[in-house]
Amino acid sequence: MAASSSGSRRYDVFPSFSGEDVRKTFLSHLRKELDRKSIITFMDHGIERSCQIAPELLKAIREARISVVIFSKNYASSTWCLNELVEIHKCYKESGQMVIPVFYDVDPSQVRKQTGEFGKAFEETCKDKTEDVKQGWMRVLSEIASIAGEHLQNGSDEASMIEKISNDVSNKLVTTSNDFGDFVGIEAHLEAMNSMLCLESKEARMVGIVGTSGIGKSTIGRFLYSQLSSQFSHYAFGTYKSTEQDLLGMKLSWEKNLLSEILGQKDIEIKNLGEVKQRLKHKKVLIVLDDVDDLELLKTLVGETEWFGPGSRIIVITQDRQLLKAHKIDLVYDVKLPSEGLALKMLCRFAFGQNSPPDEFKKLAFEVAELAGNLPLGLSVLGSSLKERGKDEWMEMMPRLRNDSDDKFEKTLRVGYDRLNKKDQELFLSIACFFNGFRVSNVEDLLEDSVGL
Repeated sequence: MAASSSGSRRYDVFPSFSGEDVRKTFLSHLRKELDRKSIITFMDHGIERSCQIAPELLKAIREARISVVIFSKNYASSTWCLNELVEIHKCYKESGQMVIPVFYDVDPSQVRKQTGEFGKAFEETCKDKTEDVKQGWMRVLSEIASIAGEHLQNGSDEASMIEKISNDVSNKLVTTSNDFGDFVGIEAHLEAMNSMLCLESKEARMVGIVGTSGIGKSTIGRFLYSQLSSQFSHYAFGTYKSTEQDLLGMKLSWEKNLLSEILGQKDIEIKNLGEVKQRLKHKKVLIVLDDVDDLELLKTLVGETEWFGPGSRIIVITQDRQLLKAHKIDLVYDVKLPSEGLALKMLCRFAFGQNSPPDEFKKLAFEVAELAGNLPLGLSVLGSSLKERGKDEWMEMMPRLRNDSDDKFEKTLRVGYDRLNKKDQELFLSIACFFNGFRVSNVEDLLEDSVGL
């Protein structure tokens, strides 16, 4: 999925276009594809077009992260379009707004130099304008049309071009920052996984992620999915579990749910097994299957790499190493517990909002991290429960943590969860399940004895 607009950026994309040329054709398909990628596109419905550009449009341009300018035969026939372009150029120069020019059945050189049919339309529009206005339009046309973009000529594959443009937009929206917030150590995991995935290879590839509960497998999968999905034509992240249906009905349900998400078709019908193989065999896909505990699921949804198009990547997240072996997944990333230093840093991020403990908390923080077994989920729960607490409150909790227990994960969850307020308890349940593939019912059962859920 693409990054949402931040700060004053309300829109991911502002499209500038000639309605009579592309609104009901090229633009409608592009908007659909951008919407499928959860990219927020400005819509101009209800804005009456005239010679003077509407204030709403000026505001929308300034609040967009990317402007997609679709130059077509009649683009220069519109004073409205040319004035939009002036504002887009201003944002491009002054605030670093990204611009993607698309040349729809016009040659880029005709736009840059205002020649050919495009030039004739431009000259007609300039007849009653001052020389200053004309020169201003000529300058921005030349500069914007000189930016690297996409050229859709007669006979081009429009569908492929739309996919390419939407991927380009998505890639540009993904933040280049290395700040992963509270997810300490995630960079090393992603680097190791990217090496295994080997995205430059054209072969389809399956990779496993294995590790104990709460160690951060699903967090790694989520970050990978967010980071890589824009490079694939189709993608899905899902958790699929056994149901009370008969075996055939359950498998059909699995296929329907996966295909519905990956193809963006909510009303898809699956009548026979094997639809995944048939429908995705020529598509470059990214599929992340989380919390897998059933070999039949793998056989049904990702039976072989040959089911998918060149360059496809399948990531299977599980606690069961034998399950990966049985499905002949040889590329396996084993998620290990963090080092003592990383574990302490994780705890401190949640407890103090910084990488190390204040001097008076050093000894306590080291012991808490150790008692949590250096388990990432436990560290986050305990850290959150101790946030903005005084040293006395930390000391108060220590006897419960020190009690002998063979299951450090269960102990940590119970103690940490018990100290959270009701609102934070609900938030924790959501976070635990979202990032770690841990079902709400399992967490509630685990905590039931101590907190009376």
